[in-house]
Amino acid sequence: MNEMSFFHLIFNASIPVQIVMLILLLASIFSWAMIYIKWGFLKQNRLEAKTFEGRFWSGINLSDLFSQLSTRQEKRYGMEAIFENGFREFARARKAELENVEVIHAAHRSMKVSMSREIDTLENNLSYLATVGSVSPYIGLFGTVWGIMDSFRSLAGVQQATLAMVAPGISEALIATAMGLLAAIPAVIAYNNFATEVDQLVVRYENFMEEFTGILQRQIQAPAS
Repeated sequence: MNEMSFFHLIFNASIPVQIVMLILLLASIFSWAMIYIKWGFLKQNRLEAKTFEGRFWSGINLSDLFSQLSTRQEKRYGMEAIFENGFREFARARKAELENVEVIHAAHRSMKVSMSREIDTLENNLSYLATVGSVSPYIGLFGTVWGIMDSFRSLAGVQQATLAMVAPGISEALIATAMGLLAAIPAVIAYNNFATEVDQLVVRYENFMEEFTGILQRQIQAPAS
């Protein structure tokens, strides 16, 4: 009975099957680490967006808000980065005495570039989870096929085959499939959830960028008091 235990089957599996299991184990470990890091990062971005929106719509002077952000030592990201880059370019273009339309276009372009960088950061490592989710079952299936082939190859020189002779080999082969699924399922679920959260944040950033552009446009068109 001990020969059919889970760890016994793994340690006594053929070298190719053990390599497959090791690959899947490492892929699963890295996936869980990535899931934990990504979950914390997206949570921080959602909190930052909510906090910044509260400050932005509180009626604070935009120049004061820009000064507060610029004096902070830590790196700005998300909406803060979009706002900071857009307002900096807006102020620079006005100082250069460009046409009103050119000032707005310059600020809008700067915000679009900043938002593109933020999207790249949000989507970072999502491709890894997608790859693990799609490839792991096939890697596990390869280990299963190899293990079953080994089991039947060992019967070539045997006069009478019994189930007890092939059961361990088939069992270890099926473990590879199970490990492939265990690596793939969490990765697929996490990828789908994170992709949805990233899309929601991107829409939130786009809406803010358009609203901020409208505010800048009204500000630059307002008559000087």
